[in-house]
Amino acid sequence: MHAWRFQSGKDLTWQAVQDPKAGPGEVVIEVAAAGMCHTDVSHIESGGAHLPQQPFTLGHEVAGRICEVGPDVREWHVGDRVAVLASTSGPGSARDGGYAERVLALVDELVAIPPNVSDIDAAVATDAGVTAYRAVLTKGEVESGTRVGIIGLGGLGILGARIAVVTGAEVFAADPRTAPHKIALEQGITECSTSIVDFSDRDLDVVIDFAGMDTTRDAIKAVRPGGRVVQVGIGKFEATLDLFDVLIKQPEYTGTATGTIDDLNGVLDMVAGGYLHPVIEEIGFGEIPAGLKRLAAGEVTGRLVATR
Repeated sequence: MHAWRFQSGKDLTWQAVQDPKAGPGEVVIEVAAAGMCHTDVSHIESGGAHLPQQPFTLGHEVAGRICEVGPDVREWHVGDRVAVLASTSGPGSARDGGYAERVLALVDELVAIPPNVSDIDAAVATDAGVTAYRAVLTKGEVESGTRVGIIGLGGLGILGARIAVVTGAEVFAADPRTAPHKIALEQGITECSTSIVDFSDRDLDVVIDFAGMDTTRDAIKAVRPGGRVVQVGIGKFEATLDLFDVLIKQPEYTGTATGTIDDLNGVLDMVAGGYLHPVIEEIGFGEIPAGLKRLAAGEVTGRLVATR
């Protein structure tokens, strides 16, 4: 088979590699869709500092059809459509990933794709959807009537905002780019601005920061006293806080990353029910290197997914 291989200092190259073989507790998946993420960009820009080896196949948002099962696998069968939960121990992170014709996955990472959910939507659900779902519902504890602030209207932020809307929350979103505001309003967000501080008078119960670009300070300014701030984005690794706001408001502050099999099932159920419509741009598998460069340059609205 062939895969897009990353080697530090070089562009991704389409190389012939050995076909994966399913061992105990494993399956091989024929990749149908591979989502593209800023984490892939970070791996490239860091020279692969956190990858297990090089060359390496990136791509941790994977959906497709099982083409081989391990000798002890009974719950999954050849032909099953599956999505692979993205994690630091999964494909594209700890082992070769989905920018390939086939990929190896563990049975514990698999979720069945509902019949009315596309491979493209399923791929996005595995990471972006799961991360947004967990941030809003598990860490943010958002429910009907909650007043929510969303910082950042990229791929994750749009999903998180929509999940909050579907849950019955009133959502206020901020992004310095005005282009995503129209999309956000179409997703049911109440109001958009270029800064979350503009909503400081709205008694926001929760502010979820999907950007992490010196925005944590503003999140604490915007949240109500005793409210909650959830950190998802890490556009920068350090933030400066106004300690007066921290002392006066006494907010809860927590972080979150990725999610669980239950979270992935929850996201896919929302998509299957017609409640969640990820904003996606589809490209061909041959466009993956160019797509990653566009992602790095901030030229993508929503999520980019490569299909075969």
